[in-house]
Amino acid sequence: MNIKRILKIILPLALGGFLVWYSISEISIDVLIKYFKNANYLWIALGLFFGLLSHLSRAYRWKFLLEPMGYKPNFINSTMAVMVAYLVNYAVPRAGEISRAAIMTNYEDIPFEKGFGTIVAERIADLLMMLIIIIITLFVQFDFIYDLLANNFNPTKLAIGFVFLILISFIFIKYIKKAQAGIGLKIKTFVTGLIEGTTSIFKMKHKWAFIFHTVFIWLMYVCMFWATIPAINGLEVPLGGILIGFIAGGFSIAATNGGIGLYPVAVAGALALFGIEQEPATAFGWIMWTSQTAAFIVFGGLSFLLLPIYNKNK
Repeated sequence: MNIKRILKIILPLALGGFLVWYSISEISIDVLIKYFKNANYLWIALGLFFGLLSHLSRAYRWKFLLEPMGYKPNFINSTMAVMVAYLVNYAVPRAGEISRAAIMTNYEDIPFEKGFGTIVAERIADLLMMLIIIIITLFVQFDFIYDLLANNFNPTKLAIGFVFLILISFIFIKYIKKAQAGIGLKIKTFVTGLIEGTTSIFKMKHKWAFIFHTVFIWLMYVCMFWATIPAINGLEVPLGGILIGFIAGGFSIAATNGGIGLYPVAVAGALALFGIEQEPATAFGWIMWTSQTAAFIVFGGLSFLLLPIYNKNK
């Protein structure tokens, strides 16, 4: 294993460890434990139920990408592969996708490169949904976001910065289009693949079923966030806070191993924009992250153990 790969594993874990320390320094462990003891676990269970529905839908959606290639995976194997992938991502970022494809190669005889290719296509669809949620949030909270920027930034400088950003973007796009080698070609290839992957969704046989499950998966993610809020007595978050908090949490999960350390900090920071006190906001972030992590450890661990037993004939 070379240094680059080692750093890819160690740095996110180190960042997560630092952020755990930072988050706990903002709220004492005794206070955090008190919030956990007083939490309403019925609401937490409801949130986890929504999360489970999203995972089942993800496993079922996978078949729409595999069927055109002549593969019809067992739904139970697909589900366990998805759960193991979530668990592996906590140890090594993005390694879950590799393990998920490898599991289907072992137990469903799906060539690794084909299985991995469908997972990449899924990620493109998920990225598109995240962008749609961000756009919806901008419309729903336009006045709030505008006032926030206006109160914290000079309007003239903001306008100049916006024009400068458009100009730089235009120059960058022109450069990428003409790129024939180096990093420019890599970015061009990535963007082209992103566009092709997105448009291919609308060309598949069961495109509407795939789109339905994609929307359902992300709706369940938002519902999971929303349902866990009442677990903390007295915590009230407006719709805009739910959307912005969800987006902040989503980016934190992508930045570190399963959002370790960063998730509570990101969510608390987002909720603080709506005047929610840091203590309950941070406690909510920890309860949300801990419940999800515990579910992935339990279901992912069980799936890892049960896969060879369920497929003993193979």
